[in-house]
Amino acid sequence: MGYQEAYQRWLQAEQLDPALKAELTAIQGKEKEIEERFYQSLEFGTGGLRGVIGAGTNRMNKYTVRKATQGLAQYISKQGEEAKQKGVVIAYDSRHFSPEFAREAGLVLAHNGIKAYVFKELRPTPELSFAVRHLGATAGIVVTASHNPPEYNGYKVYWRDGAQIATELAAAITAEIAQVENELEVEAASLDEALADGRFSWIGDELDDAYQAKLQSLILQPKDQNRDYKIVYTPLHGTGNKPVRRILESMGFENVAVVPEQELPDANFSTVTSPNPEEHQAFRLAIALAEKEGAELIMGTDPDADRTGVVVRDDQGKFVVLTGNQLGALMLDYILSTRSARGELPSNGVVIKTIVTSEIGAAVASRYGLETLNTLTGFKFIGEKIKQFEETGEKSFLFGYEESYGYLVGDFCRDKDAVQACMVAAEMGAYYKSQGRTLYQALMELFGVVGFYREGLVSLTLKGVDGVQQIQAMMEKLRQQPPTNIAGIAVREAKDYKPGIDGLPPANVLKYFLADDSWFAARPSGTEPKIKFYFGVKGTSLQDSETRLAGLQKSVMDLFQG
Repeated sequence: MGYQEAYQRWLQAEQLDPALKAELTAIQGKEKEIEERFYQSLEFGTGGLRGVIGAGTNRMNKYTVRKATQGLAQYISKQGEEAKQKGVVIAYDSRHFSPEFAREAGLVLAHNGIKAYVFKELRPTPELSFAVRHLGATAGIVVTASHNPPEYNGYKVYWRDGAQIATELAAAITAEIAQVENELEVEAASLDEALADGRFSWIGDELDDAYQAKLQSLILQPKDQNRDYKIVYTPLHGTGNKPVRRILESMGFENVAVVPEQELPDANFSTVTSPNPEEHQAFRLAIALAEKEGAELIMGTDPDADRTGVVVRDDQGKFVVLTGNQLGALMLDYILSTRSARGELPSNGVVIKTIVTSEIGAAVASRYGLETLNTLTGFKFIGEKIKQFEETGEKSFLFGYEESYGYLVGDFCRDKDAVQACMVAAEMGAYYKSQGRTLYQALMELFGVVGFYREGLVSLTLKGVDGVQQIQAMMEKLRQQPPTNIAGIAVREAKDYKPGIDGLPPANVLKYFLADDSWFAARPSGTEPKIKFYFGVKGTSLQDSETRLAGLQKSVMDLFQG
């Protein structure tokens, strides 16, 4: 079906939501806009759905949510009656239409005879992961677009182990979704009837209490040292506010100031350009408050509270934003050193990171005689490894992380958990203070031991049909004309992960290793209209690593000029 035919089908549908019909009426005659909305169905990949909110098959709306859920329902139904009765847990964040999309998903499941457990209020993604495991559910759904701009929303699917669905399962569910011919005709149950017969249930505070109880098991230090440590926290208008503040209070932190302008949910994320703790601008208000309060640590979580950013004072007292790799290395060293001192490090302990994450974590782990494993980008692959080791007993999971500010300590969740990360960062900061050191000093000392690692990221946003083609062309150029020399350094090895190598599933990623142990990688995003270039170097000092990184980035990006 062509995009004009699909547009007319929606425009003429009697049952179409009036607001969506008004959108479509307003774009009549605008060929490019119609094509963008209808040239494809919103793609369901291993990350689920993610797209701009609005009318059309290539947009996030109640009908695309219903279609995806119908496909999921068909897959679950094929697993048998027990799978249907164990049901699906659904959570959502603070974005536009998140509560509505969550309810629609629950009612489509209920129509298919599958029990739906839906959180009454917004909750973090990691709590959804925990809830799937805690309730023994077959699957989970979280309605979120993570840290994307406010015009986006999304839909991620989790399986019974609490991790996001990985490649094979995603393909099977995608095949079921493809069998749903008309998203406008997917049926949903009546809320009143589904509530009455138990096919739809609201989840309340009981899951919060169970989740918080598990978080307590991660505490490594006594509460006394936390009392006077000053923290500023921002949930960036998202779901982290209540759970982060609750756990910090239980740990004895009495000086936690929350950025008032960013405390409450706001679907427009009106105080930031992007609600992403990877972006330094997101901490502007938090830094101002921290200066006023004399705080020693700033922490921020993204809207669905699975990513954590941290800001610390440097040796001049100026606030600097740590990279995801730096925070990960600090947390890893703190956890391993503390557990080692207690004699609690298992001999088969393992650290798991992604192929575009810094090698500093591997260097830290090796100091404690521990192995580091690499996975593809995406925390679902880390979750997959945790499940494997849980089943085989071959390894003991200690820490999982990725450069994009995602961390996991306790495997009662199987996705990155910003609440856990805030716990560890705060406790770590208070502990080092009790030892007469700042977090920045601890990082510099770690660099002095393992080397001055530095990483960079260049992310190009290329929207629409043209953008997709540009991204494909850039990857094709690297494949057809692979560089042999970058910034005057020979390329000693090139890896193309597309066919599936190093025991990993196929992925559209290219990675190049240089003779001086620096590297770079190129990867189109699976959830956003972006292509990302990752860079890593190891220098002899901070200045040396910065110089190496700048040269590497410029040389790589120059490949695409002209």
